[in-house]
Amino acid sequence: MGGDLAALGSVLADRTRADACLLLLDNRRWTCSELASALGVARSTMTEHANVLVDAGLLEQERAGRHRYLRLAGDETAELLEYLVARSPRRTTMRSSLRSVSQHDALRRGRTCYDHLAGVLGVQVTQSMLANGYLRDQLGWSLTPNGIEWLASVGADVEAFDHGRRPLVRQCIDWTEREPHLAGRAGAALCDQFFVHGWIARYGTTRAVRVTDEGRTALVDHFSIATPVDSTATAS
Repeated sequence: MGGDLAALGSVLADRTRADACLLLLDNRRWTCSELASALGVARSTMTEHANVLVDAGLLEQERAGRHRYLRLAGDETAELLEYLVARSPRRTTMRSSLRSVSQHDALRRGRTCYDHLAGVLGVQVTQSMLANGYLRDQLGWSLTPNGIEWLASVGADVEAFDHGRRPLVRQCIDWTEREPHLAGRAGAALCDQFFVHGWIARYGTTRAVRVTDEGRTALVDHFSIATPVDSTATAS
């Protein structure tokens, strides 16, 4: 077992492979060419890294004609990555440009973590659910009867995200806030409704999301969050 853990560590020890896994936390399918372009490496280099990640069971691949599409191997892999990032020592080096600072700040304010909400927004929503009695924290989180009714009232269908043995509720440690946010089927269903109702919108093709005007109203009405995370900042 120790050898298996060391092998996994060696896979993620490469910066390009680690960065590719973090990009894939957006729960989309990427081609090797798209990953190579985003990470600034040659396509052939990215193909080699992708093969290593697939062989390690961290990524899944689907082929459509000449194209190969890559994605994370499920929500458990996403949970593992977020946990490792949250437990990693913080670096004190300065980020290299205003653009990178803007992108980091946008991700911290609000983002998707695979298919649930994360960042300040995700933590705010989770703390509100605990305060309003929708979540119970007794030897782990669980949905209360009021919580089940409330999710249904906002259109969140937890059964639509019942893939295999995925738990209904799960804590996911937020890597920027170092606080838990809601994951599992309930977290995925709630995030889905944030998009359906137009409460949040993505910054381009990134994982970062902003709260819309409708979302600011909804956060007050449904979560009693009177001062939600800033919705006016931009990211490039």
